[in-house]
Amino acid sequence: MNSFSEIVEEIKSIISNDFGSRKIFDKDVADVLGISQMNFATMKKRNKVPFAELLDFCATKSISINWMLYGQSPESLVESTNKFYIVKYFHDINASAGGGADAECEELRELEIPEEFVAMLGGERELKNIEAINVSGDSMEPTFSYNDIVFINRSKTDLQRGGIFTIRTEAGLFIKRVVRRIDGKIDIISDNKVYATQTLDPRELEVVGRVISRFGYVD
Repeated sequence: MNSFSEIVEEIKSIISNDFGSRKIFDKDVADVLGISQMNFATMKKRNKVPFAELLDFCATKSISINWMLYGQSPESLVESTNKFYIVKYFHDINASAGGGADAECEELRELEIPEEFVAMLGGERELKNIEAINVSGDSMEPTFSYNDIVFINRSKTDLQRGGIFTIRTEAGLFIKRVVRRIDGKIDIISDNKVYATQTLDPRELEVVGRVISRFGYVD
């Protein structure tokens, strides 16, 4: 995958017509992506790709995210269209790895994923059950971070073996590690040990699906 620095240079080339003859700086790219200059500089230094903002930019410019991330020419993308797959991406929904979150408007987008990633989602037959949403909060760090895109298999709602799930409670939508206790109650566990474990009756939560993979930053 291209580094964030390489992606920045591609964006500069794409937006060059919008800036006339003047030189385009990193701060211009930060403004276009809707990221503060301080956060942008940190991301570039750490090679953290802001996937959600990049998806917005690509959608606005009608550019394939695969071309942006993997440096493929438009011609090669046309030739290998059948090697890319689509999953449903609810851009406006945030599942909180912290305090509860949700969204009033569910804006559905199509997220292209490469063939190599399909196996990580359970194979082509499972794609109909896969949905992608954003992460907010820090209670699941270091497993998940703010603005990661997580992939949920909505057909997998059995808590018997535990795991990381997206759940809905009266407080909102959460991504948590879930364990069923011997007494039948459910422990809601944060990977960030700053947050205490909560215990709920099964009737107090709805299991949306198991979290099976993610796109996210690398420190």
